[in-house]
Amino acid sequence: MDIYLYIFFTFMSVFIFNGVNFGPIMKQGKVLEAKLLVLSLSFALSYLLTNFVMAFLD
Repeated sequence: MDIYLYIFFTFMSVFIFNGVNFGPIMKQGKVLEAKLLVLSLSFALSYLLTNFVMAFLD
């Protein structure tokens, strides 16, 4: 069940972070770095949300 939560929350957080404008905090032309930032923030958020849900269900 954990893997399904990780996948769900990762896709959900990528969707959420794509709506955030990282332009003011990123240098101009750093598209790859911005995408990696979104991906790493998504993994971190999905890890935290999955652990929270699993602790809540236990």
